Amino acid sequence: MKEKTPRQIVELLDKYIVGQDEAKKLVAIALYNRYRRSQLPEDLQKDITPKNILMAGPTGVGKTEIARRLADIVEAPFVKVEATKFTEVGYVGRDVESMVRDLANEAVRIVEKEEFAKVEGQALREANKTLVRLLVPGVKTNNRQNQMQQMQAMMDSLLSGKGMPEEQEEVTDEVRNKRLSVAEKLERGLLENEEVTIEVEQANKVNPMGDMMGQMGMDMSALSDLMPKKKVKRTLPVSQARKLLIQEEEHKLVDYDAIYQKAIERASQSGIIFIDEIDKITAAGQRNSGEVSREGVQRDILPIIEGSTVSTKYGPLPTDHILFIAAGAFAESKPSDLIPELQGRFPIRVELNALKKEDFVKILKDPQNSLLKQYIALLKADGVDLVFTAEAVDKIAEIAYDVNQGTDNIGARRLATILEKLLEEVLYEGPDMEMGQITITQAYVEQKLSDIVKNKDLTKFIL
Repeated sequence: MKEKTPRQIVELLDKYIVGQDEAKKLVAIALYNRYRRSQLPEDLQKDITPKNILMAGPTGVGKTEIARRLADIVEAPFVKVEATKFTEVGYVGRDVESMVRDLANEAVRIVEKEEFAKVEGQALREANKTLVRLLVPGVKTNNRQNQMQQMQAMMDSLLSGKGMPEEQEEVTDEVRNKRLSVAEKLERGLLENEEVTIEVEQANKVNPMGDMMGQMGMDMSALSDLMPKKKVKRTLPVSQARKLLIQEEEHKLVDYDAIYQKAIERASQSGIIFIDEIDKITAAGQRNSGEVSREGVQRDILPIIEGSTVSTKYGPLPTDHILFIAAGAFAESKPSDLIPELQGRFPIRVELNALKKEDFVKILKDPQNSLLKQYIALLKADGVDLVFTAEAVDKIAEIAYDVNQGTDNIGARRLATILEKLLEEVLYEGPDMEMGQITITQAYVEQKLSDIVKNKDLTKFIL
């Protein structure tokens, strides 16, 4: 697939995010530079490190949304983490290396999906063969092996990860003819609702101890992979059973050593880590000496961004060429409150602008799945056509802007609060209304919201 140019990346971001053109441009350039670097000689590639980005701006202006949409746009391992989840080494909480392990997991998931797509046809054929055998079982034969041989065969099968050995069966001419008939019906999709009993691997139960160990930086998932998988019987329609059998066959057909090697390579060369809320780990305003040191968290993050090698269950993952994008509101602090070494690792700075009334109007109408389009679709499910007049949209945007100025400025998130209050009655009555059209006018908006906007105490609690 052809690599997207910076202009194409910005165009895709424009579908979901209003304004913030400078931030979109810088992110698009940083992403495309990964492709440029991959075209260079290998000895030069080593010296070209990514130019990490620090985005600063008020809450609700699109910093996190850029990260969310990037994950859909880039065909590279991408993880978003909250800086506030991490704690200094020696305290209970997620250690900073877990972000790199998360990136490795995401890379494996992407490569695994690609490899599964290559063997899907073969897996489907094998799954259909298994379904035919289950729908028309053969005649069970008495196995005359002695008990010792049976036990040995069982142990060999379990150790090789194949589960319990299958019982021996005899395929008579009658069974063979029935299977041919069933195979033909399966091919034509006539048995999709027939029920069949299959054996599937039991889902891993959540282990609180494993989560606690993970917080202390110990990856316990590798231990669970060594344990033999327990199989359970489930009765399902053929259509659902086929999906599970295809997954099982795909796991058998792919080479996991090659997948892990490819995933580590991809994560290290084109991985992206988005660190949100980075302003919350600045030392500004930290008074209580008993708190976990925020500066300590920064010092723990520093070597990962500078370039180090992190051990994952798939192998060592160097972080030298991972792109880091950090974002924060910096309402009670400023980027210069970060430790100097960390500031130096984010050479590209971009400030996102606070939203104006015109931006709110665009946010309500323009994005691909804008808020207004979402509410129109929700009420369409009740057979109600919801229509907003241009004046009503203008008034909603004006109220959102005024409330943000008069109370805490929470950016575009204010629109969701206002629309919920405005449409409360319509959403409640919607299922009981007859098919018809509801038009939201400027007068309706004023009637529903003006009193609340005028009363500052009500505004604080309701909007």
